[in-house]
Amino acid sequence: MKDGILVVNKPAGISSAGVVGRLKRILGVKKIGHTGTLDPFATGVLLIAIQKATRISRFFLDGSKGYRAQVTLGMETDTYDCTGKTTFEAGTEVLEQITLEKIERVTTGFSGPQEQVAPAFSALKHQGQPLYKLARQGKMVQKPPRQIEIYSISADNLHMSGSGMPVFDLDVHSSGGTYIRSLAYDIGKKLGCGAHLSALCRTSSGRFSLREAVDLSDLETMSRADIDARVITMSACLDFLPAITADKAMARKVSFGQKLSVADTRIRPVIPDNPNHPFIRIIDDSDVLLAIVRPDEAGLSYNYCCVFTA
Repeated sequence: MKDGILVVNKPAGISSAGVVGRLKRILGVKKIGHTGTLDPFATGVLLIAIQKATRISRFFLDGSKGYRAQVTLGMETDTYDCTGKTTFEAGTEVLEQITLEKIERVTTGFSGPQEQVAPAFSALKHQGQPLYKLARQGKMVQKPPRQIEIYSISADNLHMSGSGMPVFDLDVHSSGGTYIRSLAYDIGKKLGCGAHLSALCRTSSGRFSLREAVDLSDLETMSRADIDARVITMSACLDFLPAITADKAMARKVSFGQKLSVADTRIRPVIPDNPNHPFIRIIDDSDVLLAIVRPDEAGLSYNYCCVFTA
């Protein structure tokens, strides 16, 4: 099985860990994991790292995400989504005052850098325990606000749901770590009617989108060769990082983990221009990823982050 990233379209009703477990059986591999959790009721892009690619998962965790969500107005829940217990319901007279124009005005106000409080029912940990486990025991722990950024946000399609409650659709492009459940809850607070997240689809994760995602059900019937063809190589997955193409001498140094200097590159020093990703790919002439390095403070040599040829 090829090392790399498989872009899966996660169905509703299964956890991200459940998807990993199923693919582990399908692919017959030992090392496999996802690069960012989706709640069981949510659907959409789930990046699956296979074999050596599990070592580059961290490069995708903080990447930007795109979502298409549905928000139900007039009801808050303890989980901030449709799986929780109702904690508040607004009166009819309040909901009658809600218009799409008002929703658009409020949601636009959430654009840009900001602090966000994660839901008490989340996978964040407190003293080694996931918050959702503590919440199920009646221990509602609120973590300090986290810095996030919403790059774009828009609301449309305000209508009545089958249950008779107003709902609208929300498109969000945000930084990693953004909780759309918290966003829905906060929008409801601003509108004065309460709200919860009633549906969620992740439409993109970094540069990967639903267009290239394969359904989990299809993977269960595809041949190993066809699945292998859908796996994106590690170097291609990390194409947002600058690259140095190693000659045979440099590749040998990398394979033994020997220190690399600027002289080894035989070109001008390669310095990343993105402070969030101060890393560089070392590849061979076939674009196979040999290692990931980062320059030292002086910019005269490179320190290893991962080596894949040893």
